[in-house]
Amino acid sequence: MKAHTIIGILLLVLMPAGILMHCNKDVVSKTNDKSVYENPEAAIEERVNDLLDRMTLAEKVGQMTQVDYEFLQSEGDIAKYYLGSILSGGNSEPPDITPEGWAGLYDRFQRQALKTRLGIPLLYGVDAVHGHNNVYGAVVFPHNIGLGASGNAELVEEVSRITAKEMKGTGVNWNFAPCVAVPRNERWGRTYEGFGESPELVKTLGAAAVRGLQDDYGRESVVASAKHFVGDGATTNGEDQGNAEISAQELRDIHLPPYITAIEENVGTIMASYSSWNGEKLHGNKFLLTDVLKEELGFEGFIISDYRAIDQLPGDYKEQIAASINAGIDMVMVPDRYREFIALLTENVEEEIISMSRIDDAVRRILRIKFKLGVFEHPLTDKSLTALVGSEEHRAVGRQAVRESVVLLKNSNDVLPLSTDINRIHVAGKNADDIGNQCGGWTIAWQGSSGDITPGTTILEGIREAVSDGAEVTYSRDGSGAAGADIGIVVIGETPYAEFEGDRESLALDTEDIATINRVKDTGIPVVVVLISGRPMIVEPELENWDAFLAAWLPGTEGAGIADVIFGEYNPTGKLPHTWPRTIDQIPINYGDPDYDPLFPYGFGLSY
Repeated sequence: MKAHTIIGILLLVLMPAGILMHCNKDVVSKTNDKSVYENPEAAIEERVNDLLDRMTLAEKVGQMTQVDYEFLQSEGDIAKYYLGSILSGGNSEPPDITPEGWAGLYDRFQRQALKTRLGIPLLYGVDAVHGHNNVYGAVVFPHNIGLGASGNAELVEEVSRITAKEMKGTGVNWNFAPCVAVPRNERWGRTYEGFGESPELVKTLGAAAVRGLQDDYGRESVVASAKHFVGDGATTNGEDQGNAEISAQELRDIHLPPYITAIEENVGTIMASYSSWNGEKLHGNKFLLTDVLKEELGFEGFIISDYRAIDQLPGDYKEQIAASINAGIDMVMVPDRYREFIALLTENVEEEIISMSRIDDAVRRILRIKFKLGVFEHPLTDKSLTALVGSEEHRAVGRQAVRESVVLLKNSNDVLPLSTDINRIHVAGKNADDIGNQCGGWTIAWQGSSGDITPGTTILEGIREAVSDGAEVTYSRDGSGAAGADIGIVVIGETPYAEFEGDRESLALDTEDIATINRVKDTGIPVVVVLISGRPMIVEPELENWDAFLAAWLPGTEGAGIADVIFGEYNPTGKLPHTWPRTIDQIPINYGDPDYDPLFPYGFGLSY
């Protein structure tokens, strides 16, 4: 036996029992530091419990805090305040909005989080509501109203899966989508974010979107967020952030079912609504957030607030924080006054206005999702996915989604489909050659914008690509120059808007659109009207002068899909996800109403 071994044994024998026990405890503690929460083989709840036990109050409060990138005062604050999440709001983006630019920002922020004592990684959230729409060059899919017209759950799941893959190619791992609102009044500017007026349609497609985004939390998946809980599609007069003056029965029958199916698909997060239910703001409604959502429905993920939404609750900021957390909000989208939020939330806990058990429940839910997502094991951008953003394979799915979203509403004398060998087509209208207009809101910028904002194919370009070599396609925005053409295609409708800015008292066509159509029609040629819009619009009495009418919604970047329908490459299958009113005075009008007399009923759609 070697001398140092003998000495070691003698020291152990002679060492007092208390010291020996203390040394063993240190060894066990050090061993545990590298086990359980850091062990990907351990059960998720074991990892959550182990990590939660190690956390200070400051670390827990940090996990409950989400800051907008735009307002982050120092990148070092991510580590200093143990922040749980960063978001990029609609207008909050890196200087370089290419996939590589986004990935660089994400990785830089994530490395700050990993520097903390416990190394808890960030969730980074964005509103990728129709593709990864904040990224230049990403595929922009049809907004949900168009996917609702497709009625195709498998397509919605695939669109969502591609969206997740493109997100992960930029590092971003949390999507504030799908919107599972059931819009019941088309004056609401967020109508296009919902799949349709029927809870059956929304619950089916919303569940498909969750499946596609989360995909069993694989390496190419993100965390989904069903929003906005609950009844945001039922506000009086379609007012954004308004008051849903409806009974508990109507809330349960129409607006709650999509959340039930989302929870059945294990949706990771749910976002509370700005709106009120019979005068009470949802962000302070403990009955709905805790009693119904968490306890009755068994939701095990976490509830995220909306942007500055707790600020709308009664009282001062400290009272607003207490009211929202005690109601059931687990993470707060602050997004700017985060240092004040952290200080006041801490005071609320220290003064026992918010219990430690409520804090632990919130943090437990947040950690559970982070472990499920695998962000502890794979915190940084998977660069192998970056090159797939905007790929031809993904654009092909986008084109198919556009094809299936188009609803043929009128086709007099079978004017459609057109022959690709037609002599001359005259295309007109403000939305015929404008990527920004056909994408709508939530595209590059929060409210969206007109113009050449991101790569894609306009409807005019799609038509030019579809025709034979000998055919001529001419274009004018105002409809001039149509004389002598065989047919006119006029692309009209709305220009981009998003929440709040999109609320409308009137849904009439604008005078520019009507004048453009009439200018083409006055030449004596047949006219096909393509409407780009986020909702049904009032088209009577102009409709009687149109030979064909297509509702194309907000199709995104792949405008060739509309040309595919016009030329019969795809026989239209889209069906109306909303009842189409005759007059603005009929709104709200929904299937099942008494005296139901629409221009086109819910579910209507022609084929060739």
